[in-house]
Amino acid sequence: MTPSPEPAAPEPRQLKVLRLLVTTLMVVMILGVVVIVGLLVTRLTADRTPPLPETVSLPDGARAQAVTMGPGWYAVVTEDQRILIFDADTGALRQSIQID
Repeated sequence: MTPSPEPAAPEPRQLKVLRLLVTTLMVVMILGVVVIVGLLVTRLTADRTPPLPETVSLPDGARAQAVTMGPGWYAVVTEDQRILIFDADTGALRQSIQID
């Protein structure tokens, strides 16, 4: 005859609380990682073309890579390695500089 197993001792309350805290921490960490990955994906895949002022009109085929402004002018760096300087009031092209 095999002896019958003894009934398990009841789990202490502190152990139940600890188990709940560890489980909650695991869920919060998983959600945090998912949120961070989601933010990275949405930020890094977004179109990074800077907004141009309404008065500035780029030449055909030029696409802005960076924009900066000073008193009375805007400078636009294009993807074809040029710096275009525009008048802030009229939007007319003042100067074009080719980057070597």
